[in-house]
Amino acid sequence: MPRTVHPELHRTERIGWLRAAVLGANDGIVSTASLLVGVAAASTGPGELLVVGGAGLMAGAMSMAAGEYVSVSSQADTERADLAREGAELLAQPDLETQELASIYVARGLAPELATEVAQQLMAHDALGAHARDELGMSGPVSARPVQAAFTSAASFAVGSALPLLTALLAPAQQVVPLVAGTSLVFLVALGALAARTGGAPVLKASLRVAFLGALAMGVTAGVGRFFGAVM
Repeated sequence: MPRTVHPELHRTERIGWLRAAVLGANDGIVSTASLLVGVAAASTGPGELLVVGGAGLMAGAMSMAAGEYVSVSSQADTERADLAREGAELLAQPDLETQELASIYVARGLAPELATEVAQQLMAHDALGAHARDELGMSGPVSARPVQAAFTSAASFAVGSALPLLTALLAPAQQVVPLVAGTSLVFLVALGALAARTGGAPVLKASLRVAFLGALAMGVTAGVGRFFGAVM
C-alpha cells in the first residue's frame, strides 16, 4: 500500500533570516526616526535632515551588517569547535558516546533496550550527526549562517530606515516631528504584525511591544533634541 506523504512547513526554517530581518528593519525605523525627530526638534531645516538621515541610513546598514556577521560568525566558530571536540570523543571512546546517546533517549521516554538499539543504529549511520542533533542541539534550519544574517540585516535596515527618511523629506517643515513619529509607529506596528505572522507568534502582542519601544525611543530623542535646541 503506497504511503501518502504530506508536505510540512516548519517555521523554525525561517529563524536564521527572520531574526536578522526583523532586527534590521526595526532598528532602521527606530534609530532613523528617533534621529530625525531629535534633529527636527532642534529646529533643523530639510537639508540637514537629508544629510543626517542619509548618513544614519548608510552607517546603520553597514554597522548592522558588520555586527551580524561578527556575532553569527562567533556562533558558527563555537558550533565548529563543539563538533570537532565531539568528533574526537567519538573516535576515542565510541562505546561511551553510544551510552551517552542512549541515555538521552531514555530521558526522552524510550525504554532502555530500545534507546540502546536506536543509539547503536544512529551511531552506525551518522554518529557525529546524531550527537550534533540530540546532544548539542544543532540542526540545519537553526545553524549559524553569517553571510545570510549580514546581508539580510543590512538590507532590512536600509528599507526600514528609508521609510521615516522619506516621510521627513515629504512632510511640511512644521509637521516633521509628529508625522515622522506617527508614520514610524504605523510602520513598526505593521512590522511587528508581519514578523509575528511569518513566525507564527501572536500578532497583537508583537505589534504592541514593537510600537511601545519605538515610541519610547523617539520620545526620549525628541526631548533631548528639543533641550539642546533650546540651549543653543
